Amino acid sequence: MSKPISPLRQRMTDDMKLRNMSPATQGAYVRAVKNLSAFFGRSPDQLTFEDVRAYQLHLVSRGLQAATIIPIMCAIRFFYGTTLGRPNVAEHIPLARKPDTLPAVLSQEEVVRLLKAVPDLRYRTLFMTIYAAGLRVSEAVALTIKDIDSARMVICIRQGKGSKDRYGMLSGQLLGILRDYWKRERPAHWLFPGPDPSKSLTARSVQRACRQAVEDAGLDKVVTVHTLRHSFATHLLEQGVDIRVIQDLLGHRHITSTTRCARVALNTIGQIQSPLERLNIDTTPPA
Repeated sequence: MSKPISPLRQRMTDDMKLRNMSPATQGAYVRAVKNLSAFFGRSPDQLTFEDVRAYQLHLVSRGLQAATIIPIMCAIRFFYGTTLGRPNVAEHIPLARKPDTLPAVLSQEEVVRLLKAVPDLRYRTLFMTIYAAGLRVSEAVALTIKDIDSARMVICIRQGKGSKDRYGMLSGQLLGILRDYWKRERPAHWLFPGPDPSKSLTARSVQRACRQAVEDAGLDKVVTVHTLRHSFATHLLEQGVDIRVIQDLLGHRHITSTTRCARVALNTIGQIQSPLERLNIDTTPPA
């Protein structure tokens, strides 16, 4: 028998539904507040700002990275500021500064090595689709047969991040790969169905397959499925595609998210002339 939902949790859930937050975000926010409550053994509406501060320090002491702590604190901010109506508490909950690291990017040769290391046709085709169209893993596993529009040569990406629909590019080579895949696998509804054909592959299973492929390919980089999306954007930028076109293809709301690719586009960096080259100096150091 399932445990009844408390009125407080129900109110928080309703607050998130009113704001059209995704089911994944709703689940993550509820878990964050639940863990906060369990840490102190009291209902979260009885906790003070100092309690929240102590909990945040506890998370830091556990060695959690800022990228892990920030979503937790965002959930707690939402709970206090929106559900409890205490914006004065929420606005004083600090968010750690995330390290501004460069995203991992594969060379085209490394992409080939990774794809060849995937023995399963379904997963290999999924990885090719992610790289060819710059999809998020959640968008790729949600594709259906009808989302592949061969007449207009686009992929219809429905309700991506931020609940936005958009079109992705469908290259001729990818279309041929998908047609060959369909002839061999005959998926009925989901383009990449899971063990139960009525459900798609899960993002977790795709990440697991990626980790195995990275190991089998002998890649010495920290590579996830999302690395294929970064590589798609970086390789387009190196080909001279306008960054605003890439922004639309990726479904980025802000151009700043896309410009991260410019920092790792090595071909572009290599084409820039250093000011040292324009100085008329002897390259041989004095004795």
